[in-house]
Amino acid sequence: MKKVLSLLLAAIMLLSSVVAVGVGTGVGVVIEPEQFAPRVFMNPVSRVVLDDYNEPGAVTGGEEEMYERVENYAFEGEQIVWDVLVWDKNGKEKIEDVYVRLSESINSADFIEANCDLDDASSSLRELEGMIYEGEEMIQYNIDTMQWYTCTLTVETPASMHGEFFTAAVATDLNGLWDEFAENELWFFNPVVALGLSGSLNFGVVRPGATVLSDTLVLTNNAESGSGVMLDMFIAGTDFYDPSHSGAMCPTSNVLRLGNFMYYASSGAYNTCDNPGADAQCYDEIPYYVDGAGDPGNNNMQHIIQQAVGGPYFLGNVLSPGADMSLNFKLSLPEPCNGGPFTDGEIRFFGEAV
Repeated sequence: MKKVLSLLLAAIMLLSSVVAVGVGTGVGVVIEPEQFAPRVFMNPVSRVVLDDYNEPGAVTGGEEEMYERVENYAFEGEQIVWDVLVWDKNGKEKIEDVYVRLSESINSADFIEANCDLDDASSSLRELEGMIYEGEEMIQYNIDTMQWYTCTLTVETPASMHGEFFTAAVATDLNGLWDEFAENELWFFNPVVALGLSGSLNFGVVRPGATVLSDTLVLTNNAESGSGVMLDMFIAGTDFYDPSHSGAMCPTSNVLRLGNFMYYASSGAYNTCDNPGADAQCYDEIPYYVDGAGDPGNNNMQHIIQQAVGGPYFLGNVLSPGADMSLNFKLSLPEPCNGGPFTDGEIRFFGEAV
């Protein structure tokens, strides 16, 4: 009995001599999650320009996508919209802010212009599926680390927003790290739009019953340099009167009707030969400019060249900055016609930014 007891006590003493040690209690283990700088990706098919209610576009109206706008310029009240994906491996809750920034050049200081809205409908990479990589690994959508935002920039007045600016969406996190989408866009805000006209509409002395042609006038798109503004060209006119009180009659009253004038226009390879109202010499009629209550829309103006339909307008009728359009006019003076000169009237030209 004493022998058995002695062995038991020895076993207890052996067990009590066991000690434990581990890592993670001050030595041996270092675990610190990386502070992952957020990454920002633009959905390339989401970028649209929305029209405003102040000045309707060539085709669209308020809050409609301006699909006729093909260059990067925008005017006061118009909006530019992007959808952007923000990815933060530390968790989407770590994102502090997502905004649109502007800068006058790639290397210049930038400033926050508009904040972006969280898109709660996020559930996939959308059009970015198969396009996002981490090294060689293709990234799938992760609801815990990814979030879509919609960024809307409204163009302000020329006093605060005029000229060329680089634009991008930027995401910042709670650790002060940030990123922006790589596809910086260069925009021209509130460009100055202008038309130039050289030459004069001087028919000289015309025999009643005769038809004569004018010298050539040249219309030029004088939009601000670098703006890229494309102008859709229009024409309209008024009757002509004798301001000298000469007792004119042409042929039955003291007015020379606009219908006695026609025009021919050419721009590059395009001309008025395909205009519905053109005669055998490709001269077309000039519509009356209508204002006020009788305006049927767009002041009854007519596209000058109605050739080569491309999207919502005639390609032959759109002038790029610095481009010219040549015009000649035909006058068929009625018989009888006396008095004059008939100088009190207008043939007007208009350029609308598309």
